[in-house]
Amino acid sequence: MYFDPQYMLIMVVALVLGFATQGYVNSAYRRWSQVQLATGRTGAEVARAMLDSEGLHAVGIEVVPGNLTDHYDPKANVLRLSEGVYSSSTVAAAGVAAHEAGHAVQHARGFLAARIRMALVPAASIGSQGAWVLIMLGLVLGVTGLAWLGVIAFALAVLFQLVTLPVEFDASRRALAALSTTGMLPDTQVAGARNVLTAAALTYIAAALISVMQLLYWVGAVGRRD
Repeated sequence: MYFDPQYMLIMVVALVLGFATQGYVNSAYRRWSQVQLATGRTGAEVARAMLDSEGLHAVGIEVVPGNLTDHYDPKANVLRLSEGVYSSSTVAAAGVAAHEAGHAVQHARGFLAARIRMALVPAASIGSQGAWVLIMLGLVLGVTGLAWLGVIAFALAVLFQLVTLPVEFDASRRALAALSTTGMLPDTQVAGARNVLTAAALTYIAAALISVMQLLYWVGAVGRRD
């Protein structure tokens, strides 16, 4: 099965897209990490200002180890920023911090796509980890019902990735609007933050595209066994 030319083509496309998008992200982040904010604010200060402007004074901000490990934890109601974002006064840090603050705003406002995404987390986790086992066992043993169960599980993981797209796009939209309207960045530097966030968005698009291609492949592979 792994030597199927169609499957190998998907893997090649996945590798190319993965390297290309990751290279673009690293390049954009590295470039704008060298440009200091005109206002001199750190990533943590940018996030705090955005949250406060939305009335989210109760959302905490913490620093976490790692590179680009930034995320919003809805359960703890805490924004966790990586060391390179939390204390840096760069355009890249401001863009990332504001983006994560955008997720906190989504949670507070009950953004529908974010709520759907959160509801899909358990099923997506199971699907991404166990789908391949079910599919391969079903195909090897000739039990198509088991293989179809794996396909359904993987489809839920793909749905999670597709729903993630509008969530990420909206968080970036909120971030750029806040950076611009609050005067935290001049227009020329807002363009830099947009460049960083656009690069990051491409990684989600590439991952979703590859997952859809894999899903279609497995649907065809299992369908031919019926």
